[in-house]
Amino acid sequence: MSKVNIQNLVRDNVKGLSPYSSARDEYVSDGSDMVFLDANENPFENGVNRYPDPQQRSLKEVLASQKGVLPANILFGNGSDEVLDLIFRAFCEPKEDNIITLPPTYGMYKVLSGINDIENREVLLTADFEPDVNQILETADAKSKLLFLCSPNNPTANSFSRNKITELLEKFNGLVIIDEAYIDFSKEESWLSGLPNYTNLIVTQTLSKAYGMAGIRLGVCYASEEIIAILNKIKPPYNVNELTQKRALERVLNVDKIKSEITDILKERALLSKALLQLNFVTKVYATDANFVLAKLDNATERYNQLLARGVVVRNRTTQPLCENTLRFTVGTTAENKKLMQVLKEIQ
Repeated sequence: MSKVNIQNLVRDNVKGLSPYSSARDEYVSDGSDMVFLDANENPFENGVNRYPDPQQRSLKEVLASQKGVLPANILFGNGSDEVLDLIFRAFCEPKEDNIITLPPTYGMYKVLSGINDIENREVLLTADFEPDVNQILETADAKSKLLFLCSPNNPTANSFSRNKITELLEKFNGLVIIDEAYIDFSKEESWLSGLPNYTNLIVTQTLSKAYGMAGIRLGVCYASEEIIAILNKIKPPYNVNELTQKRALERVLNVDKIKSEITDILKERALLSKALLQLNFVTKVYATDANFVLAKLDNATERYNQLLARGVVVRNRTTQPLCENTLRFTVGTTAENKKLMQVLKEIQ
């Protein structure tokens, strides 16, 4: 259990902030029986002439039911990057506070720390790509506001030990953000079930991966009602547009289709991992809990350039800590994966 006092973490200027409020925030009906003369909109109906629901109520109701949380536990962002940026701006004082990240990991944590002028303290993962709990806790101080855990991790593809994450939730005195962008491909359970037990837990997910909606840019933040209320104070009033809300609602309701696509991706992932091991220049294929495979090669940069010259784009991760001579292969369709393997065999 964790009983971190969230109000002690919030920036002083945010505590006293009065959020922008539109008239759309002041009613609870679906608006079908109301006359809107409040927002200086064009009154002629074309499907998008009105501002979108600033609280995305319909989408929250569906997702909350599917995930076993309350709508008040959800915040949507224009991609997960906006969600993460809101967390920085709500809880981290520029030039004073710090965050802790665990390279190799998702690069936007470091970028956002720079944008927000927050010190980024890096603690490398262990050789088996796990959090070094003791080193993390030794690195943290009274100004350590955020700890980012990407699980399953990008680019290493593994899920972190549940015991290690539990220990960090209990001992780290700031917010622990568990980035679950790839959780739908994992054999591990989501940390959403931990929200009632850990006041300092934030879980972020996305519709860009398993839901196949990267083009609409919709990120999801799950946290306590207290944390969500704080983030709602500083989010732009209409940060998720009408078209995104509609497409997302259609997609999340199509549960069987999503499950079928995930099943296909997992099947292709297994085939891709096996095929990569047959190549003479691949020295290791790492276990994966995500929709991508990390492999160690004889010369990652050379192989990357050879693939690119033949029209196949992968991700070269060789500059990342602990990832020397590695390429990251996203699992594609059957046809795309066959094309990849054909090209890889040609350059052996």
